[in-house]
Amino acid sequence: MNLNIQDGAARQRPLLAKILGIAGLLGCLSAIGGTLVAQTIVPGHDWISDTISDLAAGRFAAIMDVALYGFAAGLMATSLAMAHVHLGKTGWSGGVLALAVIAGLVIVVGARDEYGDGDANGGTVVIHSYLVYALGLLFAYLPLGMFGGLKPRHPRSALALAGLGIAWVLLAPVFLFMSTHYDGLVERILGLIACAMIAILSWVALHRGIGSPPPDRSR
Repeated sequence: MNLNIQDGAARQRPLLAKILGIAGLLGCLSAIGGTLVAQTIVPGHDWISDTISDLAAGRFAAIMDVALYGFAAGLMATSLAMAHVHLGKTGWSGGVLALAVIAGLVIVVGARDEYGDGDANGGTVVIHSYLVYALGLLFAYLPLGMFGGLKPRHPRSALALAGLGIAWVLLAPVFLFMSTHYDGLVERILGLIACAMIAILSWVALHRGIGSPPPDRSR
């Protein structure tokens, strides 16, 4: 991997880039690990036909809620990391903002006790479907915004991110309109794609921190 440490803020503050990169990776582990634990514990849960949202409701909702909050923290860390190493121009800045908004949306998903099933939960407005649409659009934009900045410095990461973006754009509409018999499986695939995007960006931040020289304290 080409680290090209001559540009970006990571050259000056490598420790911050490393900390934020690790936090982003841990956020992905939180989402994946929480889902695996919850679907093992929740009785009668079918991971092929039942969605992840089903795990975030009922007796064991706290498991998935904590996993989502951990993922949101990782997303925010990745947003800060991408702002810190800032490798692009307007598109990259848009990606940084997209990551921050995604983090906020994930927190709302975890905090709201409704999942688009028509239950307004005491009269509150059901917004889960709108959150899902927003997440779909933002994750679709993320590879587009980050690709130009990654390509000259981290070409393999750029290609991997682009491939994940294409997979997301192709699969996300299928999830929205498909039969409920398999939507749990497709949602989990989309979740893994999203985590892979964040993991790539976090890995870039981590390696730029590792490959950067110590900051010049003489100035």
